[in-house]
Amino acid sequence: MSAILIGIDTGGTFTDVVLCDLSSNYYTYFKLPTSTGKPSQAVLDGIKGILELSNLPSNRVEFLVLGTTLGTNAVLEGKCSNTGMITTTGFGDILELARQRKPHTFNLDILKPTPIVKRDCRMEVSERIDYEGKELLPLNEEEVIQAVAVLRTKNVEAVAICMMHSYANPTHEKRAAEILKEIWPEVYVCVSSEIMPEFREFERFSTTAVNASLMPIMDRYLVEFEAGVVDMGIQIQPRVMQSNGGAVTPKAVRLAPVNTFFSGPSGGVIGAIGLGEQVGIHDLITFDMGGTSTDVCLIKDGVPVKKDLREIAGFPVRTRTIDIHTIGAGGGSIAWVDAGGLLKVGPMSAGAYPGPVAYGRGGTKATVTDANVILGRLNPKSILGGRMEIFPELAKNAIKDHLVPALKVNLERAASGILEIINVNMMGAVRVISIEQGIDARDFTLLAFGGAGPLHAADVALNMGIKHVLIPPRPGLLSAIGLLHADICGDFSVTRLVKADSQNIDYINKGFNELHARGKAWLDSEIGSTSDAQFVWNIDVRYFGQNSELSLPIEDSCLDENKLNLLLEQYHINHTEFYGYAMRDQVIEIVNLRLMVRALRTHPPVERFKSSNTELDKSVVESRQVWFFDYGYVQTKIYERNLLPLNCEFNGPAIIEQMDTTTVVPPQFRVKNDEFGFLHLYL
Repeated sequence: MSAILIGIDTGGTFTDVVLCDLSSNYYTYFKLPTSTGKPSQAVLDGIKGILELSNLPSNRVEFLVLGTTLGTNAVLEGKCSNTGMITTTGFGDILELARQRKPHTFNLDILKPTPIVKRDCRMEVSERIDYEGKELLPLNEEEVIQAVAVLRTKNVEAVAICMMHSYANPTHEKRAAEILKEIWPEVYVCVSSEIMPEFREFERFSTTAVNASLMPIMDRYLVEFEAGVVDMGIQIQPRVMQSNGGAVTPKAVRLAPVNTFFSGPSGGVIGAIGLGEQVGIHDLITFDMGGTSTDVCLIKDGVPVKKDLREIAGFPVRTRTIDIHTIGAGGGSIAWVDAGGLLKVGPMSAGAYPGPVAYGRGGTKATVTDANVILGRLNPKSILGGRMEIFPELAKNAIKDHLVPALKVNLERAASGILEIINVNMMGAVRVISIEQGIDARDFTLLAFGGAGPLHAADVALNMGIKHVLIPPRPGLLSAIGLLHADICGDFSVTRLVKADSQNIDYINKGFNELHARGKAWLDSEIGSTSDAQFVWNIDVRYFGQNSELSLPIEDSCLDENKLNLLLEQYHINHTEFYGYAMRDQVIEIVNLRLMVRALRTHPPVERFKSSNTELDKSVVESRQVWFFDYGYVQTKIYERNLLPLNCEFNGPAIIEQMDTTTVVPPQFRVKNDEFGFLHLYL
């Protein structure tokens, strides 16, 4: 009896579910609105719905992976759990002091974010470890007990334990955690030396505080999720996508929910890499536009760019992630007029409920989707393959009532202005990951997916000079499809602040051995074996006195003098590439050691599309007036994508409709539907 694989991507507006039956290599897809009140409900409804739709038994499910935005939304919306902190005397204000930089250099109205942990919930205790790990002052355990007693009166649900230089010696943090759990076993505890054993106190404190604040939220969510999975008769343990592109057990997520900030979008990037391999395109810019946000990522030579430090709602979080840049720009982004009479779009979103006005669910504020409906770019009758009725008159009235009078323009100009602004916002996101990193976006293919990505990709590409837009067969479901391709992956790090010379090789190798032990223990917990796992090693290096470092790969975890010399030479080369110069006479310093462990899975086969239709005209379902930039309204053919012949070509303008998205082809583009069912838009 062959296996069933299921991937679920929960977004701000829709939840997408994909099922692959390995016995027939047949895919089934299901899409439903996200349940904002009870986040796990749409996930469970989606799993149940897709099993019923495919008429397959739940006991055949062998891999079930979830991409979730729960942690991200909790931080962005300020809905984290009430959290306390125990720290070293004199360092209770680190979260406020931060880096003593303003959030924006020239805008004084942008305030610094309010720390996750309130000041009266930060308890200081006597202890001190120096940067080399030596104990200068023992931990005062009585003060820890008193701190716990105060925190209990504050009704906190979680406690972050963050002490100075615990990355070099965690004994004080561990003992404080033991005391806390002994006298308050029900509280959630996060220890900085376990979640992020690296130097730079502010980033370590912030990461630990954010992680602690999410632990109760994620735990409650996963309890409901796992119980629902069991009730359906699914016998395997489900997994959750991490920001690094790997799928892990709920146990790992409960300990480190901070690792799920880019859970869903990471599935899209992993899926994009697989699709790029299929069509032989390895330099991609992913363009994932959904109902609430747009996520972009640069993939060079089939490998996504990664980062170790990200900001979420102004809070620095140090954790290994695929470098996905997100902005508040989606189909549900609300259009509004500021005090100066200027039209703005987003970042506020109508979400799934009430959603865009055209959905007829009670929404009153015009959105990007409403503008697309009014301008004929979206089907004015229904979407989702006819399952969801559209009300264009409601959308028109919303723009007429709320935007037209304030802007003093007609309906068409107001609607087109919404699209123009949202496109400029998304161009800015693409620039951040390409041009601002010294990379020419014109050398890449723009891969558009998400429910709204194909609607706007061609316009974004046109304005940026990108000559090729690629749209996969299931763009609205690519993130869910990508989840099925996830391997089991974990990242580990440790600080080793020493000069890069032969005298410190043994100390550095001890750090590698520590990482190897941690990685092996993690794999044993996740999959029960390390025999087929990959161990990938990196060293963060900098010139002595610098404040930033470059991460360099090394072959294995056993450093010797020859390997060290090769590493130093490579650092000079890389520094020249990144900064334009090298300082070969300057002392080089080791900063952090890093390990990525990956257990490879057998990935599902790529879905092959077939078309019985051999005549292009038979795929035309109607013709209507559609608005395009620089052209205005143009009589345009509307194609049904499932009826497009493979290897056909035609010129824009065109609208190509399918269940999960709509592709807008401006008059300047030529379209090719290749042998795999991918749409190629060429300038």
